[in-house]
Amino acid sequence: MVRITALITLLLIITNCNKIVDPQRIIDKAIENHGGNNYENFKASFDFRDRHYVLEHRHGLFQYERHFTQDSVRIKDILNNEGYKRYLDGLDITDTVKKADAYERSVNSVAYFALLPYRLNDPAVNKSYLGTGEIAGEPYHKILVTFDQEGGGEDYTDEFVYWIHTGNLTMDYIAYTYYTDGGGKRFRAPVNVRTVGGIRFADYLNYKELDENIGIQDYDRQYNQGRLELLSEIELENLEVHSD
Repeated sequence: MVRITALITLLLIITNCNKIVDPQRIIDKAIENHGGNNYENFKASFDFRDRHYVLEHRHGLFQYERHFTQDSVRIKDILNNEGYKRYLDGLDITDTVKKADAYERSVNSVAYFALLPYRLNDPAVNKSYLGTGEIAGEPYHKILVTFDQEGGGEDYTDEFVYWIHTGNLTMDYIAYTYYTDGGGKRFRAPVNVRTVGGIRFADYLNYKELDENIGIQDYDRQYNQGRLELLSEIELENLEVHSD
């Protein structure tokens, strides 16, 4: 009888632990807390590093735009379900652009980070639970995200770790390894967190590593100990959001 009781207790503990550490359930809850259904039908605009962005989702369709002027020429990049296009003063020049892949990747990257954690349920995303950590005295789940080659884009080898608060289940801190443009590792700490149009947005302090041998999953400890170097500030200025 004692053995049976002990076995039942062990099974209950394992079951409860699996419920707590299931990364998919944690991500689903974070998406809900950051905007939920508001991500499906909205239009957001903001300025970022002298570029104006417009992000729009409409019932499964999306369109991301980047607008800026260079040498008195008006440039517009558009990325949507049909692909990428670039316009100069309203003229479609996509077929002549040598760095089209880089421009597309740049637009998508800004949208990806601005809308996190929404994109973490894309089909090519793989999630693994790394355990818990602490940042600035607050407890966090640590979720590793990798990508399948098929559907994962040109940056499918990139890896991310997301820190999601164990209490309110919001995604706060981000670390990632990237391999384009010489590669590197980054850690982002949120500032100016606000909810606009029913969607949670944040600006970030962007840090780089001082020790290349440290894995991004340990950047919470590095950050707490002041061992990351502040590289830049990531600010979404003049943010406006309209949800239907």
